[in-house]
Amino acid sequence: MSTSTTASVSTHILDTSVGRPAEAVAVRLAARAGGESDWQTLGGSATDADGRCKDLPALPEGTTHVRLDFETETYFAKKQAAAQQDAPALRDSENGRPVFFPEVTITFAVVPGEHYHVPLLLNPFGYSVYRGS
Repeated sequence: MSTSTTASVSTHILDTSVGRPAEAVAVRLAARAGGESDWQTLGGSATDADGRCKDLPALPEGTTHVRLDFETETYFAKKQAAAQQDAPALRDSENGRPVFFPEVTITFAVVPGEHYHVPLLLNPFGYSVYRGS
C-alpha cells in the first residue's frame, strides 16, 4: 500500500504462449534511493495460480527506482517437462536451453504516493511489460 511518502508495487504474469497466468514464477524486489545508490534487495515472492504476486514487500521511504527480477527459466523448464511433445521450442532454443530469456529484469522509476502495477506478458522467446492500473 502506498502512502504519501512511499510508493507501492504489484505485478502479475500472463504466459501469452498459452493465454493463461504463469504460476509459481519466483519474483524478487529491489529498490534504491537515487540513480547512483546501491540496490537494496527487499525480498521476494512467487506468482499464485492467477499469476499474481500479492505479498511483495513494502518499499522503503525515499525509493526512486524499483527492480523486479522474474525467474523465468525454471517456469519454462517445468512447462517443457510437462509437455515433451513441444520439440520445436527445444529445437529452436539457443544451446538446447528450454527458454531464450532465463530471467527478466524490469527497472522503473517511482514517486511517493503512487501505486505501480507492472504486468509481464511472457512467452519462451519474448516478453513485454507495461504500467497497468
